[in-house]
Amino acid sequence: MSEQGARIVAAARGWIGTPYRHQAACRGAGCDCLGLVRGLWREIKGAEPERPPAYSMDWSEPARQEALWQAAARHFLAKDLAQEAVGDVILFRMREGSVAKHLGVVAELGAHASFIHAYSGHGVVETALSAPWRRRIVARFAFPEEG
Repeated sequence: MSEQGARIVAAARGWIGTPYRHQAACRGAGCDCLGLVRGLWREIKGAEPERPPAYSMDWSEPARQEALWQAAARHFLAKDLAQEAVGDVILFRMREGSVAKHLGVVAELGAHASFIHAYSGHGVVETALSAPWRRRIVARFAFPEEG
């Protein structure tokens, strides 16, 4: 595990228990999946490179636009799906045919693979990266290296 990956996971675990709040990004007070990643960026990298527009729960669905994927590609380093590492940001398509709009951070690999994400009705949790979740992953990103 890289030093940066360990720092990202430690920071993400600090968000566990934060309630789910649509469009929020405040550790302990509330966040959604994008808010979790935004908060981690602030903790790891500093100021956010851009603020997302206001978005609804069906964000990008009517226009069929991969807005979250495009934003991630602007600020993170795209990786091959098979090159998984602790600290990666993973993007999920929750339903076949829908746009990708759920994010998480890889916490563990191997037999006990897990990821941390903010999930409606649950808040920020660490979840097993089981086969049903893995099937939904459509993109993988790394935080840019520090420097």
